[in-house]
Amino acid sequence: MHAHPSRPQNANTITPAAHDSSELAPSERPSAKHSDVNSRRVHRDRSQRRSWASGPAAGSALGRVELGELFARWQQDRDRAARDELVDRFLPLARKLARRYTGAHEPFEDLLQVASYGLLKALDRFDADRGTAFSSFAVPTIVGELKRYFRDLGWSAHVPRGAQELALKVQRAHDKLATKTGRSPTVAELAQYLELSIEDVLEGLEAAAAHHSSSLDAPHDDEDGESGTLIDTFGQDDAGLQLVEDATTVATAMQTLSERERRVLQLRFFEDSTQREIAEQLGVSQMQISRILRGAITRLNELTLSEPPANDPAPV
Repeated sequence: MHAHPSRPQNANTITPAAHDSSELAPSERPSAKHSDVNSRRVHRDRSQRRSWASGPAAGSALGRVELGELFARWQQDRDRAARDELVDRFLPLARKLARRYTGAHEPFEDLLQVASYGLLKALDRFDADRGTAFSSFAVPTIVGELKRYFRDLGWSAHVPRGAQELALKVQRAHDKLATKTGRSPTVAELAQYLELSIEDVLEGLEAAAAHHSSSLDAPHDDEDGESGTLIDTFGQDDAGLQLVEDATTVATAMQTLSERERRVLQLRFFEDSTQREIAEQLGVSQMQISRILRGAITRLNELTLSEPPANDPAPV
């Protein structure tokens, strides 16, 4: 087979050499009208040739060379033109494989670049002498590159490989069922479709949440319609922190009380004893316990509150 096949001539194409008016008899020479038509045809034919020569696949001199010869030229002679021709022919295969993963929220342009890189690796590693079809060798290589991309670069957090593959499997099933039914499938439907347990489906959905992250500064609207950022939705004021501060303040103020006053406060407010029970333990009257409690609480209020309570008299 010729390495540089010539472009087949169109049956209706008229070249200048075929109608040289100097070689024709006067009666056979074309009229001015026919010459103009022929001139336009020649111009159109030349334009078609230039367009054909500039095409990505047909424009190459290797456009009609068989695959076996192209692989031989690349593997034996390291012919870069043959390699480029092979890339042009099998790039649609890489594009088709990249589209399988478009549901994973990755830009298609990035996936196509990864698939194209896998195609180049397949071309470099393929051994035509084994007699296997190149597509049978290229598909696992390209898919492997795509999976490696998702495993190493496509996740916001580190997720074990098994969990990654499970998450992608559940995501693809979710998209297929949603397209088929027009609604989001349930966990039970996903489990039945994938022939997995509900626990495995839930694990896949949970792992998929680590695939993409959102900025804490991303705009967010709450249920009341107020605008803010995503970080505003996390956490809340911990009331326990105020209790810790109050407990520290009270513990410091109690050091100013007498041992008897601290004992009465402990029995009343920490051990939940009544005034009668406290009086029996200390061997005093219930009236005395009441006066001790009132005096101790007043002292603590003076030491811990910047302003006295409204229902208590201001200290004199």
